[in-house]
Parts: sequence; C-alpha cells; structure tokens
Amino acid sequence: MEDEVDRLVSAWRTERPELDVQPLHVLSRVSRLSRHLDRARRAVFAAHEMESWEFDVLTALRRAGPPYQLNPGQLLRATLVTSGTMTNRIDRLTAAGLVERHPDPADKRGVQVRLTDVGRARVDAAFSDLIDRERELLVTLSDTEQKQLADLLRTLLVPFDL
Repeated sequence: MEDEVDRLVSAWRTERPELDVQPLHVLSRVSRLSRHLDRARRAVFAAHEMESWEFDVLTALRRAGPPYQLNPGQLLRATLVTSGTMTNRIDRLTAAGLVERHPDPADKRGVQVRLTDVGRARVDAAFSDLIDRERELLVTLSDTEQKQLADLLRTLLVPFDL
C-alpha cells in the first residue's frame, strides 16, 4: 500500500539524496491527518452552529464538572489563548446565552464563567457527534493499534506540554 507521503518522500530522495528525509514518513502523515481531522471537526461544529473556539471554551467548562464554571485564568490555561482573546470569547458566548459571568466568592474582583443550560446542551450534542465522527476516522485501526498509536503520539507530544 502506497500513499501520497510515500510518493513525496520518494521524490525528495531523488531530488535531495544527501538528506535523510525519514522524518517526513511520520510528520507529513501527521500533518495530512491533522488537516482531515480539522475538516471533520469544522463540519461537526458547523452542524451545531458553533466555531471551534466556542467548542474549546464550552468543553473546558463542561469538563470542570458541576457547576460547570471556571475563572478566566483557568480558561486561559485550558485553551492556550491570551487574556484579551479570552475576554472577547467570554463576551461573545455570554451574548449568545451559552455562558454567564458570576462574581467569584473567593475573590471580590474576580468572576466565574459558568456554562448555561443552553450551552451545556449545545456542547454535549456537539461532543457526542464529534466522538462519532472521530471514531469513523479511526475505523481502519484495531483497538490495539489505536492504543499503540496513541502511546507513540503521547511520547512525541509530552516534551511540548512541559
């Protein structure tokens, strides 16, 4: 079985035989897979009238468990965006009725961002559909192969998450 990456690597070996292009076998496939996954995710989010950034914030709140709230700093760490970006996102989600701001009882200057019932229903439906779509993307791999791949990818990613 040959794929586009095999053809790409072969062409580079012909054009630049002095280079070891072995990393392309893994990372070009990861890159191509990332594009396919991004398309699939955007389609799921669009079906739920949601942008990927909205999904990121809403799922961070949903994962927090009842009462489904975090402070903006916690949301920043969960979504890896700047504070200005997060403020804008919270404003937009509040206007859409998906989250609410509440005073932080532990910090008189602070706020807690809480998922509304509408936000929770929307993110739960989108997440269920996303899991179904992602499962379809992995259908050619057995459960054992999926675990092996997940373990290998974790090994690659851990240094970036430190």
